[in-house]
Amino acid sequence: MSEQTIGQPPAGDKPVAPPEGKNSNNELFRKITQGPGLVSVLGVFVALVIGGLLVAVTDKKVIETAGYVFARPSDFFTQLWRAGTESYVALFNGSIYNSAQGFSPFLETLTVSTPLICAGLGVALAFRAGMFNIGAQGQIIIGATMAGYVGFAWHLPLVLHLLLVVLFGLLGGALWGGLVGLLKARTGAHEVILTIMFNYVALYLLDFLMNTTAFRRPGETNPISPILDANATFPVLTGSRLHLGFVMAILLTVLVAWMLKRSTLGFEFRAVGHNPEAARTAGVNVARTTILAMAFAGALAGAAGVAQVAGTEKVLTVGVAGSLGFDAITVALLGRSTPWGTFFAGLLFGAFRAGAVNMQISTGTPIDIVLVVQSLIVLFIAAPPLVKSIFGMNPKKRVRKTETIKAGAK
Repeated sequence: MSEQTIGQPPAGDKPVAPPEGKNSNNELFRKITQGPGLVSVLGVFVALVIGGLLVAVTDKKVIETAGYVFARPSDFFTQLWRAGTESYVALFNGSIYNSAQGFSPFLETLTVSTPLICAGLGVALAFRAGMFNIGAQGQIIIGATMAGYVGFAWHLPLVLHLLLVVLFGLLGGALWGGLVGLLKARTGAHEVILTIMFNYVALYLLDFLMNTTAFRRPGETNPISPILDANATFPVLTGSRLHLGFVMAILLTVLVAWMLKRSTLGFEFRAVGHNPEAARTAGVNVARTTILAMAFAGALAGAAGVAQVAGTEKVLTVGVAGSLGFDAITVALLGRSTPWGTFFAGLLFGAFRAGAVNMQISTGTPIDIVLVVQSLIVLFIAAPPLVKSIFGMNPKKRVRKTETIKAGAK
């Protein structure tokens, strides 16, 4: 037998490479969820411009001036600019500042942003671990259900009661998310399918509970719980709805940022999200990491449920989660799965929600235009090459242009 070089595979064996399709899918997932922040900012800008144009072209005065645009084009473009900017000015006045209320609208924005930030952090953390957490909606519902029950059924001293409400809300979300992670790790089931199904299970479970005597308010025919004890709710600022839950959202953002950057567990999350096979080879327990990642993600989404039931609503209803779980996906995508990026994306979407009502009242613009802008943001975030091509940021074209210039010079 001929000697075999050390470190080389046997003559008849070829190195086994990971499947190309799998690598391509992982790379695409990372590009969508963890791309450059500049693309997100530009995507928001383009979405706002398109939203403004949609408002403008449906404005009555714009349509009237379009009839004689060639005779007096200045009238048309003046009305086009007025209609396009007027709605956003009203949105700003309803979400940040206006002369009549001062910065009170900004406090409302912070209030609305609180559950978006918490749920967005849950989705973003799962993204960093390589999983698409569509189940924030169900995790919010279970977290709110457990927190709400502790809030109205138990009667405890001030600090202890509120701490238990928060703890049980986090625990409910963690159990709901961790169960998905367990099924994925043990059976190989896809987390997208699992989380979608768990959303429905959580929704109908809450619907069932709200029709039981343990959860329904005495004397009520509508499915609504008793009001939470005052000791079980977040303190609020005088003259606003802003509550201490916003401080909880800030603390959770700091915690997630520290965990991902400084802790061993956060490193394992990122390693598994980048390449599970390489992480397993390096000694990481991928199954354990998957379960923990989904449990932590669920706990963060459960915190959004706590913010809703103990901060804003103070009661438990079937619609306590609204569309927060699905908006959280957009928030996490816009934040590029970074804790602070998600935090500021949550503030932006909170401003959209808080200012939409004033926009409709002041200008008559349909409130649905905010949903259109949010949908456009998702579109542009999910298609980074589209945004890059709009702004001429395609590096391949630059390389080809440079090579063409060099070839011409030669």
